[in-house]
Amino acid sequence: MLIQEVSKAAGLTKKAVEYYTEKGMVTPAVQENGYRDYGEKDAQTLKKIGILRKLGLGMEDIRDILQDGTDEALEKAAVRKELETRKNVRRNALIRKLGDGRTYAEVETELRTLEMEETIGERLLIAFPGFFGRFVCIHFSGFLNEPVETEDQREAYETILSFLDHMSTVHIPEDVEAAMKEEMKALDTEQMGKLLEGVKQSIREPEAFLAENQEVIEWYLGYRRSKEYQSSAAGKWMEYMREFQNTSGYTDIFLPAMRRLSPSYEEYCSQMDKANEQLLGRYPEAEKLLKL
Repeated sequence: MLIQEVSKAAGLTKKAVEYYTEKGMVTPAVQENGYRDYGEKDAQTLKKIGILRKLGLGMEDIRDILQDGTDEALEKAAVRKELETRKNVRRNALIRKLGDGRTYAEVETELRTLEMEETIGERLLIAFPGFFGRFVCIHFSGFLNEPVETEDQREAYETILSFLDHMSTVHIPEDVEAAMKEEMKALDTEQMGKLLEGVKQSIREPEAFLAENQEVIEWYLGYRRSKEYQSSAAGKWMEYMREFQNTSGYTDIFLPAMRRLSPSYEEYCSQMDKANEQLLGRYPEAEKLLKL
C-alpha cells in the first residue's frame, strides 16, 4: 500500500503516517522508485497507534506497548494515566492558589513535592515487575504528597532514588507471574486504591477489625499454613517476594527511607506495628506471616 492507502486503512492523516514512520514505529519496504510500500501489518500497527494516541498515551508508552509481548506495558500505562489524572487535579489547584493570592514561592514548594511524587512513582513502576509494580506505585504514591522540608527528608529522597535505580531484579518464574497475573487481572487501579484504603482503616481500628472479621481471619491463617496454599501460585509468589525483600535492601534501605521521607508513612507504619501486636496477641501463629 502507498501512503494514501495506508492512511485511509489506519484512519490517520498522511502527515501522521509520515511522522510515525520517521519515528521508526513502522518500517515499510521501499520500492525501486523510492515510494514506501506499507504492508497489512504496518496498517494494523498504525491503527493501534492512532487508537492509543486518542486515549492520551505518549509515544514512549506506545512504543513500549507495541514492543511488549504481554499486556504489562498496557497495565503500566493505565497506572501512569491514573496518577497523571490525579496530579493534573493538583496542578489545577495550584493555578487557582496563584489566582487567590498565593505567592509563586509558595506554589513552587508544593510543585516540587508533586514532582518528587511523580519521580518516585515512575521509578517504582520501572523497578518492580507486573502487578506488584502497579500495587507498590499506587500504595506509596499516597504517602508522597507532603513537602520535603528537612535535610533528613532530602537525604531520604536521594536514598530512595538510588535504591530504585540500582535495585536488583525481582526474579519470579514466568509461570508463577502469569498465574498471579490471571488471579489479579480484575484488580484495577481503582480497586487497588479501595483495597489499600481498607487496610488503612483496619489498622486505625484494629480491635474492631479483629472482632468483626474473626471467622475470616481464622480461615485465612489456616489456609496460609496449608499445603494447598504453599503449592499455589500465590504461595510461591510470596516466597519469591520474601526472598527479594530480605536480600535486595527493600526492607533495610527502601522502607526506612520512606519512613524518614514521609511523616504520613511513618504514622501508617506505627499504626501497622500496633495493629500487628494486637493480631499476634490473639493469633501468635501469625508471626511468620507478618514478615512479608
